[in-house]
Amino acid sequence: MNGTNADTTSIAEQFDDRAQISESYGDTTIDVAPADWIELLTYVRDNLDYAFFDWLTGVDDPPDAFFVVAHVYNLAAGRRLLLRTRVPQENPHLPTAVGVYRGANWHERETYEMFGVIFDDHPNLVPLLLPDGFEGNPLRKDFILAARVAKPWPGAKEPGESGHGAPSRRKTLPPGVPADWGPPDA
Repeated sequence: MNGTNADTTSIAEQFDDRAQISESYGDTTIDVAPADWIELLTYVRDNLDYAFFDWLTGVDDPPDAFFVVAHVYNLAAGRRLLLRTRVPQENPHLPTAVGVYRGANWHERETYEMFGVIFDDHPNLVPLLLPDGFEGNPLRKDFILAARVAKPWPGAKEPGESGHGAPSRRKTLPPGVPADWGPPDA
């Protein structure tokens, strides 16, 4: 049994049905509920030697949640894990991981600022990157970019769309697609 399989077996035994383990593109992802977040981080650090904290971020999962994802690494074995939990958008609270991995401090501040996820008991959960007075969370998918409202995007998606009179290119279907498939103007 290779090391990653031994690690996932150990996690499955420790967390039973509270952890969902998946493999995708060579990465192992462990999903737990927010209540098990700190226990999972502590377990992989103390019992499986994933002592290197690489990064933590948020992922907007519309319409109602955010994923918080942490990447940890076992230096001696050369293995990595993605640890993930899902917090509801209407009440995005998660316990801070700073007590487990000190390096989570900056990443949690950034995730708080960019997504609005609140890390309970964080030692200094204040804005990190945006200017004072900035309103909103710019990495949420529902965040409206003010510049796009005030001024249209200067580039054209297709030739002729910019209103400069450039000719439109002929729309064609991919090879093998019957001519009667698709919109009537295709």
